[in-house]
Amino acid sequence: MKKISLFALAIVFLGFSSNVAAQEDQTRSTVTNVVGNSTSTSSDLKKLKTDSLNWKFSGGVGLNSAFTMLSNWAAGGNNSALFLGNANLRLVYQKDKFAWETFFETELGYTYIDKATYAWRKSNDKINFTSKAGYDIGNNFYATLLGSFRSQYTKGYDYPNDSTQKYISNWLSPGYIDLSVGIDWKPNDIYSVYFSPAAGRVTAALDKNLRAIYGVDPLKTTKTEFGAMLKGGLNYQYQQFKVVSGLTFFTPYSNKFGNVDVDWDLALSYQLLSSVNISLGTSLKYYDAIKFDNGDGTGKVVQHIQFKTILGLGIGYTF
Repeated sequence: MKKISLFALAIVFLGFSSNVAAQEDQTRSTVTNVVGNSTSTSSDLKKLKTDSLNWKFSGGVGLNSAFTMLSNWAAGGNNSALFLGNANLRLVYQKDKFAWETFFETELGYTYIDKATYAWRKSNDKINFTSKAGYDIGNNFYATLLGSFRSQYTKGYDYPNDSTQKYISNWLSPGYIDLSVGIDWKPNDIYSVYFSPAAGRVTAALDKNLRAIYGVDPLKTTKTEFGAMLKGGLNYQYQQFKVVSGLTFFTPYSNKFGNVDVDWDLALSYQLLSSVNISLGTSLKYYDAIKFDNGDGTGKVVQHIQFKTILGLGIGYTF
């Protein structure tokens, strides 16, 4: 997983995107955006043409919750509650051959477990801000400038057992800032592929107690790397069913070239009623600088694939 063979994941991702795209009605009038995961139809074009400022704002907010209540339950267990709030906001500007999109995705969730030593536990925490601007150079290719920021809001802990918690994250510990210049290929409104041979990444760890975990020098607050980046974006909707996914690979130009950092987010949702939806979200991460205990009792630390999935039923509002 450490070597550049991780790019094989990109082939799987793009192959899936191509199969989905082939199902689309090719006669539908679309607007080709430079922006990664956005979807534009002929109605969007009409709206842009009638808007003198060429701006469009859209998004959605939601709240999921789940409860477990037990009374004289022979099998045992704890009363528990889960609360998760999320928001996805998108601001688009498009005029002639220039397009610019700013996208903000955030989640924050907590779980309450009755009678546990640490009753309130953070279940999800994400800040993802991306802004991408590009100019159409023909044949569905765009010269593009991309910037992004990823972090979390509050302190995070791992719980090896019920009576122990391990401090592992905080605001800007870690935080990732990417800035790159490259080419965006966007053949339709479903998916896009962005490649940058000139990508900079800043890894921040303001908390000195967490710097070693994220590969930052204990005497510094940030680590800067320069390398190559490959990004894929997918946005597909069929009636009430929607798929949104983003995949990012980054490898530095250093003696660690070929050791690839991976971020892959996938969100599936189905709108049951006007304000009720069911959703499934997964996140896969692999960072060469982040190491975990091998679990064999030797104390050796190694890289591992990080994976998270959340299934939710709740209320949501889109606009």
